Amino acid sequence: MDTLVSYQAQGPVARLTLDSPRNRNALSTQLVEQVHQGLTRASAESGVRVVVLGHTGGTFCAGADLSEASAGGSEDPAETAVHRARELTRMLRRILESRLPVIAAIDGHVRAGGLGLVGACDIAVAGPSSTFALTEARIGVAPSIISLTLLPKMTARAAGRYFVTGEKFGSAAAAAMGLITVAADDVAATVDELAAAIALGSPQGLAESKALTTAAILADFDRRAEQLTRRSAELFVSAEAREGMLAFLQKRPPDWVG
Repeated sequence: MDTLVSYQAQGPVARLTLDSPRNRNALSTQLVEQVHQGLTRASAESGVRVVVLGHTGGTFCAGADLSEASAGGSEDPAETAVHRARELTRMLRRILESRLPVIAAIDGHVRAGGLGLVGACDIAVAGPSSTFALTEARIGVAPSIISLTLLPKMTARAAGRYFVTGEKFGSAAAAAMGLITVAADDVAATVDELAAAIALGSPQGLAESKALTTAAILADFDRRAEQLTRRSAELFVSAEAREGMLAFLQKRPPDWVG
């Protein structure tokens, strides 16, 4: 099995690094599973107090792996879509429920489902060259599952705009709307400072303090997750989505009426 998420622990900091630059760290089944493995490993190390989720390459995360999502197979496409949607739902909840605070270290671009990953993290730091975009509507789907982590963080006006326009926006705008915590000139240095501050906390103090900030999000998450997961899967196997994904992969305009 290829290593798509590397793990390194040094003192109180565990670093999970998305390392699948060939597909811009897209959320493939294998990458999502390795994020789970990394979180499990970090939580088992008694000295670890904080997880830093970073990336290699110029993209933090491109969202769903469209080549995987659009591939045919012997399985029922609808059930396969539900399974993949549940993988994403499970990963986002895992970050929210983790007793360890998670910092997203973003020094590149974030698209679609990747924004849900950012929203699930407790702290997010992005560099000046980072851009963000919710492009789901352009391929015939919607940010269904990731709305569970984005809507509690983004302002209502920002969500109302960027959910439907698919426009790119930078780290300053992302900070202003609450999507990220800090727009930093030096991502690594800022993340190190934040991790050092977190490391001063006790395991119990950190876990209980984080739980206060995620309780309402988790309650709404659990209330709506199954409905949104199934809706996401339905959208991904629709005729419009198939056309949208093929058009994206073939680098052509989609033919919505065809």
